[in-house]
Amino acid sequence: MKNSEKQGQVNATQGKATDTENIKNNAKINIVEPAPDAATDLKELFVDSLKDIYWAENALVGALPKMAANATSPGLASAILEHLDVTKLQISRLEEVFDLVGEKAEGKKCEAMAGLLKEGDSIVLETTPGPVRDAGIIAASQKIEHYEIATYGTLVAFAKTLGENDAAKLLTQTLAEEKEADCVLNDVALNTVNAVAAE
Repeated sequence: MKNSEKQGQVNATQGKATDTENIKNNAKINIVEPAPDAATDLKELFVDSLKDIYWAENALVGALPKMAANATSPGLASAILEHLDVTKLQISRLEEVFDLVGEKAEGKKCEAMAGLLKEGDSIVLETTPGPVRDAGIIAASQKIEHYEIATYGTLVAFAKTLGENDAAKLLTQTLAEEKEADCVLNDVALNTVNAVAAE
């Protein structure tokens, strides 16, 4: 390695160290004081996350019929309505998980899902009925699916770490369903909707 290359690596490393030190020195202004009811262990965080996704799934039950009604692609409307039925089963499964971990099934407003649903409403308002709106509905739906995939993946990991293996199995089923829903939406987009919307 040439001396100039070595010096470049040294300078890059020193630059990163300086950046890290600056962030640490300024971090005091970014420190967040926990809420009085903040989770203090992984079990509490797990239960809090369950409440979050329970709220989210119930909110989706209210939102999916509107998405389906505004879709003009029969394949898209069908995919959304099929996922509505799956979502209802997922809610029942979450109630089983709550029971398994000795907690009452209750929701806590999921700000992420609320934001995603609001964005979905905006997309419907900002597109004309037809393939362009369908493409927008798919985009909004896939953002929701990706959020759910991330959430259920985390919940499975938490459950396994906590030794809640039966809960992990149930959550893994839901994770697989969310991945499948994302694939179905992708197929509808790539095989029909996007091409027609581009015309």
